[in-house]
Amino acid sequence: MTEPGDHSDPAGDPDGPPRGAIIAAIVVAVAAIVGLLAYAALRQAPEDKPVAIPLAGAPAPQADSDQCRALLAALPDTMGDFRRATLADPAPPGAAAWLGPTGIDAVVLRCGVERPDSFVVGAPLQMVNAVSWFESSGPSASTWYAVDHGSQATYVALTLPQGSGPTPIQTVSELIEKVMPARPLDPAPAR
Repeated sequence: MTEPGDHSDPAGDPDGPPRGAIIAAIVVAVAAIVGLLAYAALRQAPEDKPVAIPLAGAPAPQADSDQCRALLAALPDTMGDFRRATLADPAPPGAAAWLGPTGIDAVVLRCGVERPDSFVVGAPLQMVNAVSWFESSGPSASTWYAVDHGSQATYVALTLPQGSGPTPIQTVSELIEKVMPARPLDPAPAR
């Protein structure tokens, strides 16, 4: 029997939880934090994941031009939620890519491509800043062609996944204005 005022209890301190419960709570809390950090790390797109460029074999005869080199040198590391990605080998000249937050969707730029076949007299254009863009839509992405800057045979193609927002095309338009001179439109004859 214990005396009044004697707080020694062989089963533990009656004024607090048992030592085993405290240790178990700390272990569970640490495991939860480690699990959350691991989950967050796995959800981030790997920065060094190589991106294969769609239509890498598409002709880009002006990709090594001074204007394309200047544009590629001016491209940012980020465009909105998209981060610059490493290109998978063989990386086509005049190309750059950015991965979205999921690591799946990519913004792809190709400089020095040929005039798109469907860019004909009367084709609708979209102005972004001071750059005229021609759109060629696909089911999951659209490719936009800058058609009024650069040398006569130089076109810039920007492929955007659905839902990418305006930031990539606005950013590229600003850079095209800075490094490529404006020129008159040169669509193919109407078919």
